[in-house]
Amino acid sequence: MADQPLVAEPIVRTKTDEKSNRKRKKQPRYNVILWDDSHHTYDYVVSMMKALFRHPIEKGFQIAKEVDTSGRAICLTTTMEHAELKRDQIHAFGKDELSSNCKGSMSATIEPVE
Repeated sequence: MADQPLVAEPIVRTKTDEKSNRKRKKQPRYNVILWDDSHHTYDYVVSMMKALFRHPIEKGFQIAKEVDTSGRAICLTTTMEHAELKRDQIHAFGKDELSSNCKGSMSATIEPVE
């Protein structure tokens, strides 16, 4: 055995090892902003927050109150693609059936988190 030369075994790395060593690049965050108008009821906002964002009734009421008093409210902070989806879902939610002067959906925008 002493006559045989020593050979180092190569280290074999799998793709999963390489992926776990790489750090994920953090994506920029965006706020989904709901804007106030005088054509939608609190019940509409609460039901929309529950349907689109799965917020509990209490959180939906807080958002409805904030949008009413401040003129705007942050519904969600997420990635740009997800924020765009949620903004579009707000625009497509439809009119408030409880309000006689309502003609369509509420307005929403997205903006980068500062």
